[in-house]
Amino acid sequence: MTQPVRIAQLSCGPEYSGVQHEIEAAAKEVGGEIFFPDIALKDIMRDFQEMGLDVRSPDLRLTISRARALVDGRVEADAVFIATCFRCAEAAIVRNELRRYIHEHSKLPVVSYSFTERTTAGTLLTRMEALTTIARRRALLARETQQGLTLGVDSGSSTTKAVVMKDNRIIGTGWQPTTEVLKSARDVIEHALNEAGVQRSEIQAVGSTGYGRFLVGKEIKADLIQEELTVNSKGAVFLADRQHGPATVIDIGGMDNKAISVMDGIPGVFTMGGICAGASGRFLEMTAKRLGVDITELGPLSMKGFGGRVPMNSYCIVFGTQSLVNALAAGSTREDVAAAACHSVAEQVFEQQLQEVDIKEPVIMVGGTSLIEGLVHAMGELLQTKIVVPPHSQYIGAVGSALLASGFIRDD
Repeated sequence: MTQPVRIAQLSCGPEYSGVQHEIEAAAKEVGGEIFFPDIALKDIMRDFQEMGLDVRSPDLRLTISRARALVDGRVEADAVFIATCFRCAEAAIVRNELRRYIHEHSKLPVVSYSFTERTTAGTLLTRMEALTTIARRRALLARETQQGLTLGVDSGSSTTKAVVMKDNRIIGTGWQPTTEVLKSARDVIEHALNEAGVQRSEIQAVGSTGYGRFLVGKEIKADLIQEELTVNSKGAVFLADRQHGPATVIDIGGMDNKAISVMDGIPGVFTMGGICAGASGRFLEMTAKRLGVDITELGPLSMKGFGGRVPMNSYCIVFGTQSLVNALAAGSTREDVAAAACHSVAEQVFEQQLQEVDIKEPVIMVGGTSLIEGLVHAMGELLQTKIVVPPHSQYIGAVGSALLASGFIRDD
């Protein structure tokens, strides 16, 4: 029987808000076990003073001491989950500092999360799955090449993608909007196999990822069913040829966004989510529709405009759309509105998520939105760096799945 992954919880507040049960349920579902590091009372004040974080909350002081115990080796763990209430500014500072501290002084995978009273196990599941995967499958995630003939399927919230790979090369792809999850998966698989010129029976291993990974994985008898955080980071550094050293992966998706700090192909610190769909690819889809262009035309259109001429608030997708309507009614050009929408999404990702990840170059943008030139340009301006968009970036999850699935090919 596989031993559960021991996840040390550093937190303030979930036991008072009713969220603790949800945290433990999410961890249990992916083979994890939550525990609170035991700390001697005499160590709390010493650790608090040595860390130099001037906080008043006794719970936060305890959290700081527990972090020190993990780094010093006084308490053993396989992974760390840091959780604080999103309403507390003091807790947010401690959360971010401890995440950085543990990441820099240990090899423990860390995820931080700001919870609300409505946080459910479902919203935590992908994060917990990534934590347990990194702790349990480091050897698999360190895989640098794809071997044999494998298939990867990414059943995303907006689009479904499939990739056939053979001996480290992509030989077939399939892409279409996600409608019926299983039908969309079957269609893209058929397209990828036809383009590759191979039969399904010839495929040696299959991987699935994305929101529909469990349903699709069961249907196609996948050897690997994996959350998108680890899969996307592996696919990104593979396609960008940055498998050694640090990298930062940004994936602005249809429903949520991911920012991942990667070292030698293995994700370290990552963050997932966003306040509202106004910071996602869905808002850009709505922008394109309102401007009367296809989403593929939004990038070139935005590069012809100047977003600074248009006030834009897309923290909420409803108010963001209202900003679009008001700007057009006031005489703003379609080009300026497109540029403003791209800048607004990039700015929100920068403010909400990239502050929680140590940005190390190269910065790699992946996913369908990485093909929108104006968004990539806006992100590059905010980060003051050249953004890398690798070939086949829109197939990133399928590529990562096909690559990792090759680790399940039998030699016989």
